Amino acid sequence: MRTAVDGISFHIDEGEVLGLVGESGSGKSVTSLAILRLMAPGAQMSGSIHFAGHDLLKLSETEMRARRGREIAMIFQEPMTALNPSMNVGEQIAEAVRTHHPKLHRNEVRERVLESLEQVALPDAAKRMRDYPHQFSGGQRQRIMIAMAVVNKPRLLIADEPTTALDVTVQAQILRLLRDLRERNGLSMLFISHDLAVTAQTADRVAVMQRGRIVETGSTEQLFHHPQHAYTQALLAAVPTMRTDRSRPLAQV
Repeated sequence: MRTAVDGISFHIDEGEVLGLVGESGSGKSVTSLAILRLMAPGAQMSGSIHFAGHDLLKLSETEMRARRGREIAMIFQEPMTALNPSMNVGEQIAEAVRTHHPKLHRNEVRERVLESLEQVALPDAAKRMRDYPHQFSGGQRQRIMIAMAVVNKPRLLIADEPTTALDVTVQAQILRLLRDLRERNGLSMLFISHDLAVTAQTADRVAVMQRGRIVETGSTEQLFHHPQHAYTQALLAAVPTMRTDRSRPLAQV
């Protein structure tokens, strides 16, 4: 048996964004899946995950299912694989609504779907909700994923690399959208990324992961300007800037 994450501990205050950073394989995504109890069969978890007065590890699967997508929602890394290619996007978001509100009339469900798509500024939302994932650009698919995540107004949003593979302009739009949704809905957010610049723009506090452990936590300003741990210092030194001497190799982490 291999230990993927070992002895980590962190908290997220109401309305706060905690950035979770580290190189690929450090345990960031495993941590997010553990919160939602979406680990692979056979995986073992110990400890406690406290949310809204409950230890999530002690809940039954039925109780946990009632919280996923309603109280805790997640934006996955790659929208093209997370979205069902055989269903139009409106129906996919409607499914998320009906799962937690089975008694809603179909017109009420449609109104919620349309509201969520308009909230993420998808152009021509009323018309395009009948389109399929392949008919949208990468940035638009990411907006649809965000709409699906926030349609039930969760208290905690887990964003796992939400701007991966997007160009800089679209990336900025998605970050601005997440910031607006946070302010509008009072969302708490776990923002997972390997991009330090993006995290610096988004998070209130940052936790740095290395080999399955959190090695440093602090306010965004403190961590980026006065890093204490050698690994954090190496991560920051490995980020190229306009002043980087391109004749020399970047720092190794």
